[in-house]
This record gives sequence, structure tokens and C-alpha cells, in this order.
Amino acid sequence: MNEELAITIGTVAREAREKLGMTRAEVAERVGLVEPAYGRLERGKVLPSVPVLHRLGLTLGISPEALLGTTPRGTGKKPPRPPALEAETPELRRLLALARKLDEEKLDALLHVATALTR
Repeated sequence: MNEELAITIGTVAREAREKLGMTRAEVAERVGLVEPAYGRLERGKVLPSVPVLHRLGLTLGISPEALLGTTPRGTGKKPPRPPALEAETPELRRLLALARKLDEEKLDALLHVATALTR
């Protein structure tokens, strides 16, 4: 494994994730990894597969070149952010993450509260 490359990818991914206000668990879910595996990726302990690298770039809105450290991070055209992220604020993403952990009964109660709040 190329340790320097793994550290570069992990550092760039962590900085992009934090800039977006996302948690490791949120990125891991969107990329298709379990959170501990994604944590190892951010710490530079593992190299991602090409498909994971591609999904990571799409999720974080950065090019594969930037993830690999082959282009300066602040230059060049950035790829568009995935549509699901455009309207989501950090608060909404946090609420969604919490809602995903609820059982059916509690989720139903949350829906009733949210419906009442929008009236």
C-alpha cells in the first residue's frame, strides 16, 4: 500500500466532509461503507477501491484528482454536488441520521410532531 497516497486521500476527504458539515457516518452511508471502514480511510490506513474513490468524490463534491492530490485543491472546475446534498443543511442531515435510528413507532410519532409544526 502507498501510505503517502492513503494519507493524502484521507486528509482531503476529511477536510471536504468537515467543510460540508457532514459526519463520517453520513459519508460512509452515501459511499457504501460501514463507518469504521470509512474512519480508517480518513485516517490514511487504507486505500479505497476505484468505485469507492469515485463515489467519495461525488458525495463530497470534489474531483478524483483532488482526492489523489494530483491537482491543487483550490483550482480547477469542481464537479457538481449531488442533487440530494444541495438543499440539505447540516441540521437536516443530522435530523435524518437520528430519524434513521428510530423504530417504526417512534418514527411515526416524529412524523406527527413534524406535521404539527408545519401547520
